[in-house]
Amino acid sequence: MQPAVQLVVSLNPAVDVEWRVASVRWEEKNQVLAERRWPGGKGINVARWLAHLGGQPRLLIPLGGANGDEIANGLNAEGISCSRIDLREATRANVVVTTEAGKQLRFNPFGPKLSSSEWHQVLRAAAKNVHTASLMIVSGALPRGVPADAYAQLLRIANDSGIKSILDCDGTALKLAVKEKPFLVKPNEFELEQWWGKTIRTERAVIQAAVALSNVTSGWVLVSRGPRGALIVGEGQTLICRAPTVRVHNTIGAGDALVAAVALQIQKQSSPEDWLHWGVAAGTAATERLAGELPPRSRIRALYQELSAANK
Repeated sequence: MQPAVQLVVSLNPAVDVEWRVASVRWEEKNQVLAERRWPGGKGINVARWLAHLGGQPRLLIPLGGANGDEIANGLNAEGISCSRIDLREATRANVVVTTEAGKQLRFNPFGPKLSSSEWHQVLRAAAKNVHTASLMIVSGALPRGVPADAYAQLLRIANDSGIKSILDCDGTALKLAVKEKPFLVKPNEFELEQWWGKTIRTERAVIQAAVALSNVTSGWVLVSRGPRGALIVGEGQTLICRAPTVRVHNTIGAGDALVAAVALQIQKQSSPEDWLHWGVAAGTAATERLAGELPPRSRIRALYQELSAANK
């Protein structure tokens, strides 16, 4: 029996930096009242949530420079296992400026450009690590230098090893990767609209587009919908879960929390209803915290119970 290890591929990680300010004054000095830093990027967010929820994530992650070392040290302090590929160029730092009114400005650099040699190191590491995993999760934007079908290549490695895969990306990377038929794809509504090539204005249109994508992958499609919750289609089923009303402090990483919670329920062979309810519960709990903070597991369970009762 394969171990319940989740191999999380995070190709474009970052140090996430939040500056808190009273307000933003254009063309004037803005005093930073407080700064927080933590390992970030979509794949890292998923891995941190997996560990928080009781999973066994192993990160496959290219890192470079002082920012790369900061990420590695932060993940090590949290006890998250990593397979690191050393880069010549430095890992990026994303900056979020948050005002007292809760408004945010987000600045995301492109990040390092991987060489052909570095990309092939990633592929070799994936082929090695996949044999000790029972699920692969590929998440986030592609870094510069890797081919457009990078995620498709990684999913092929998962398929050849006979393990399930979860895909969370957008644009051309999504269009190419879905041809490898991942077990589950997690777009938001905008990403789904991009893939479909048609405007999505209604819930019915969301479902139509999700069904079309499911027909391509022959698998599950989970659409995150922000404050409206999420829906999932697959195997002839369409399931909808409305998010509960909570006080939102932050939306960064909510989709990654959803992916992590769903991944664990898939590994536990729970029902698709449970995938959806646990996923929306985790995503909702994420919005109640500051960016990068993980909520108590008791809060996630309480939200799950609330959603299960409301969606019977």
